[in-house]
Amino acid sequence: MTRTWPAEHPGALRLFAAILPVVLGAGLSLAHDTISAATGALVLVLAVVAAAATGDRLAGGIAAISAAASFDFFLTVPYHSLAIKNRDDAVLNVILLLVGLSVTEIALWGRRQQTSALRREGYLDGLVHLLELPSQTTTDERGRAIAAAITHVLGADRTEWVTGEPGATDAILDRDADVHAGSTILPVSRVGLPTESYTAIVLHHPFGPPGYFRVTASTHLVRPGREQLKVAVLLAEQMVGVTTHD
Repeated sequence: MTRTWPAEHPGALRLFAAILPVVLGAGLSLAHDTISAATGALVLVLAVVAAAATGDRLAGGIAAISAAASFDFFLTVPYHSLAIKNRDDAVLNVILLLVGLSVTEIALWGRRQQTSALRREGYLDGLVHLLELPSQTTTDERGRAIAAAITHVLGADRTEWVTGEPGATDAILDRDADVHAGSTILPVSRVGLPTESYTAIVLHHPFGPPGYFRVTASTHLVRPGREQLKVAVLLAEQMVGVTTHD
């Protein structure tokens, strides 16, 4: 995936987030006789929004602090000082800081939701592709296609379609997207999938022997979210009802 400029240069982004409110505050100070403090505060919030929109929490926080300091220094009496004599200006400055920090968190939440939606769309596109496999596709071919999709969704090393029953030490991913290791449900979003054993997605083939998808995640820690686990189960279930066309 191609990284964007902010992601590649976080230091430059954070420096920009610190400077932009200062530049805006200095510009607004030239017209402090004609604009209210509240108007100046709203303009400075825009700088915070711009920084927060990049998805960098630290940049958003820096912009919020810089905006509050710039408001204090340039737009409150005494000017060009960090002292505030007017109680209303002091309250407005605190509100500006809190709003700036809140805007940062809201912007980050929105980006996470967008990323999640795009990821979900990608999963569903992959599932649609599997459902459109030609009718003459053999069981082995379909198994390989589904296994590749499961590997991609979970971020695992590899996945294989295996006939028979999983091993006694294998973890089991059930239809509720829970991963069982014996009698224990693993919090895989925190601890990851097992690295020293397989994770099995078990199916009972109505037109053939039982089988399962064997997921290997041994070379790196894989922490799939619940949504990814559910999609993996949904993908695996596309093997159900398939007959062999050899």
